[in-house]
Amino acid sequence: MIFGPYTILIIVVFVASLLIQGYLSRTYGQWGRVRNTHNLTGAQAARMMLDENGLSHVPVNVVPGNLSDHYDPIRKTVNLSEANYHVPSVSALAVAAHEVGHAIQDKVRMPALVLRGRLAVPLSLGMNLAPLLLLAGVFLQLTGLLWLGVILFAGALLFHLVTLPVEFDASRRALAYLNGRGIVAGRESQGARAVLTAAALTYVAGFAMALAQLLNVLGIARSQSD
Repeated sequence: MIFGPYTILIIVVFVASLLIQGYLSRTYGQWGRVRNTHNLTGAQAARMMLDENGLSHVPVNVVPGNLSDHYDPIRKTVNLSEANYHVPSVSALAVAAHEVGHAIQDKVRMPALVLRGRLAVPLSLGMNLAPLLLLAGVFLQLTGLLWLGVILFAGALLFHLVTLPVEFDASRRALAYLNGRGIVAGRESQGARAVLTAAALTYVAGFAMALAQLLNVLGIARSQSD
């Protein structure tokens, strides 16, 4: 990290991100130990939700790791971590339905999801270059490199901004399905909502960190340009 006028803000956001990750782990773990009333595993719930939304061709796979769940828009697969795939917990239902929510977004070509997909590769490459450009600009006194680094950091912020509605919408679809089909109710519904809310906070934290980093490099670039 290059020190700048917003370094303290970055540290604060970083600490907040760690706290949010801890909250997610605790919430997911708490409801991961609660067996859902219908005794449905994440894999079974995902299969049901996919089939009922005209996505019977989308497979549900098990992948190693903890909270490694994701939807692959290239291979068109819903991928669930081992615990969520095999265990009939409230957490498994919430996570599985969320990932199927992304599959439904893909089916209907949700604009934000399409945009995020198009931005992912170039912005990932850009973020790998951004710190190097910033360092080179500072030490070589090349303001052009500094401002190019600022642009790349702005691209990262854009990616996080686009990600927010995608993730919020997937969680909305998940809860609407689980509640609407009576798969969760009462305490279990509250648990599913708590898990998805905790997960959503991690994306908010990612956006906050990207914003803090952009403000920081923008301040550095301005000071070097004066």
